[in-house]
Amino acid sequence: MEASVQSPLAVRPLQPTIGAEIAGVDLSQPLSPAVRDEIRATVLKYKVVFFRNQELTQEGHENFAGQFGPLYTHPGAAKADARTTAIHRISSADFDKVAKVHTPQADDDIWDPYHTDTSWRLVPTWGAVLRAVQLPEVGGDTIWVDAALAYQGLSDEVKERLDGRHVTHDFRAALHASGHDYPVVAHPVIRIHRETGEKIAWVNFTQRPTIIGLDRAESKELLTAVIDQYRKPENQVRFTWRPGSVAFWDNRAAVHYAVRNYGSAPRLLERILIADEPLHADL
Repeated sequence: MEASVQSPLAVRPLQPTIGAEIAGVDLSQPLSPAVRDEIRATVLKYKVVFFRNQELTQEGHENFAGQFGPLYTHPGAAKADARTTAIHRISSADFDKVAKVHTPQADDDIWDPYHTDTSWRLVPTWGAVLRAVQLPEVGGDTIWVDAALAYQGLSDEVKERLDGRHVTHDFRAALHASGHDYPVVAHPVIRIHRETGEKIAWVNFTQRPTIIGLDRAESKELLTAVIDQYRKPENQVRFTWRPGSVAFWDNRAAVHYAVRNYGSAPRLLERILIADEPLHADL
């Protein structure tokens, strides 16, 4: 158990580098600057942190997330609630609708859906706060992957071949369905985290990734090397949701995977995204 002498927080790591539970704080109440900064530092260290037994309203959810930066309203969230809100409902009932929008093309490569949020933007959101609203009786875990460990696990030869390469993420179909337009942009496959300095293998496998400048076979070969690292349990933390659970992660340092093993049972979580530095917020 980790805790600073003057802090009410108790931090319990779940894996050596990815995932920690934080106790000793009521997220429905304003945070002191010291507690806020300690939570943020823990997110940077463990990539994703979890809180249990929190009683958060939508307003409380927004107030908590807003203490860590300006909130970003995802295009898919704008029509999810009648009021002005940054909350994006992640509902099992909407999964089939989304799947239809993302119907694979005949020549698409099919990948396990490890992904980051807003990787289709030039400057993706830095953080995300997800809270449980309605859960199946069993199943529906979420997996997060330490993308720095994923990079470290690549062979030297693959690291060299990926160095300087960029990957495109194509989210246009879903954006157009939401009445939003944004050009396809490219990001380095290997990113350097601006705050921690770690090298990150960062690919969204739900958005038809393609490595620029390579033929399809070589692009697929290298992307397969990345996703093979994502799939390794040694690089993951798996979280079982309970009522009152909240997850807060660094979207620049981790990718995640929602486990759909609960059949037709209803499942609803609500997510708020936190924009990056104000300088880049509108890009």
